[in-house]
Amino acid sequence: MACASCSTKDGSPKGCKNNGTCGTDSCNKLTVFDWLSNMSLPSGEKPYNWVEVRYKNGRKEYYHNTENLTLSIGDIVATQAKAGHDIGMVTLTGELVRIQMKRKNISEDTEAALKIYRKASQKDIDIWQKARDREEPMKVKARQFAIDLKLQMKISDIEFQGDASKATFYYTAEERVDFRELIKVFAREFRTRIEMKQVGFRQEAARLGGIGSCGRELCCSTWLTDFRSVSTSAARYQQLSLNPQKLAGQCGKLKCCLNYELDTYLDALKDFPKTDTKLYTEKGTAVCQKTDIFKGHMWYAYEGEWMNWHKITTVQANEIIELNKIKKKIASLEEYASDLVEDTKTEFENVVGQDSLTRFDGPKRNKKRRNNRRKGNQKNKSTESNKNKTTTAATPKPKNRNRNKKRKPQNKKNATK
Repeated sequence: MACASCSTKDGSPKGCKNNGTCGTDSCNKLTVFDWLSNMSLPSGEKPYNWVEVRYKNGRKEYYHNTENLTLSIGDIVATQAKAGHDIGMVTLTGELVRIQMKRKNISEDTEAALKIYRKASQKDIDIWQKARDREEPMKVKARQFAIDLKLQMKISDIEFQGDASKATFYYTAEERVDFRELIKVFAREFRTRIEMKQVGFRQEAARLGGIGSCGRELCCSTWLTDFRSVSTSAARYQQLSLNPQKLAGQCGKLKCCLNYELDTYLDALKDFPKTDTKLYTEKGTAVCQKTDIFKGHMWYAYEGEWMNWHKITTVQANEIIELNKIKKKIASLEEYASDLVEDTKTEFENVVGQDSLTRFDGPKRNKKRRNNRRKGNQKNKSTESNKNKTTTAATPKPKNRNRNKKRKPQNKKNATK
């Protein structure tokens, strides 16, 4: 999403050190890198006098630099509008503008071309910033007015002109809406010229932005410009489950990424026979049950034996179909299925080298052994304590024995004396 459209404080995005005016223009939609910026023009050549200017939500226009202003990427300029003037940021200058205009089929007719008036002054920027601050509260009121009039539409965004003389209301609707009464309410409430512009649901998602189910920013808000029609047949060719919750994007339509790999799948399916084509054998008629586009395999089952599937390759299936065309039948599918030997062993390559990934990990200790040792030590301690108790209770104290031994010789001496 563009810098100026970020919903942050004072119009400047968080973390951007350029305060909302990206000098390198690297955070905008479909930014063109000026690889000719460090190259000087040949002698006698004048720079191309057309400039690319960006407005809110990535909208870009091309203007004729009649005043021959020295402009560079990131400059804020005042441009010509149908009534009044607008404020935008320069995103591309030089010869690359000619290439972009040729790619987008924009004529270089100087009479009908809009012009660049001047570099924006501080007064122009202040008026433009105040108008931008009014957009969010106006959008809340505009949605409430549309609900009160019971109109089947949604106000998705509001864009003010640089001189705050006109406000463009972008809305989405499934059917045609009569908003004449709504425009009168808007003009009476907001005191400005009103312009209503209908956009599709995908264009609305591109303007608002967001994060997709893949975890990345939406393609329509970063690089995708043309919105091609996406049908459910694209999901069928890729063998995806027809779940609308998984196949639909934030716009409510089918995801644009379903078309990215569709051509590759169609090329791969050229070698596959039609799934409704039956294989006639002497054992019976086989019907296709499943296909694997990546490995080029097909599974067939005999009529009446639906639980037993036989896997064959697409080449073998085409051979059987060609034999059936000349009214020949093979013995059975088991002859072809037995030729396929599956190698379930997977060999992984050591991409790291000689070093092991677990060389810094400590050796794992077995918890069961540790617990068994603890239990064994506790049992040994308990048995030893029990033995000590029994021995102390059965044997007399050694002190009494020593006393008796000492007394006996004393008695003998006294008797001899």
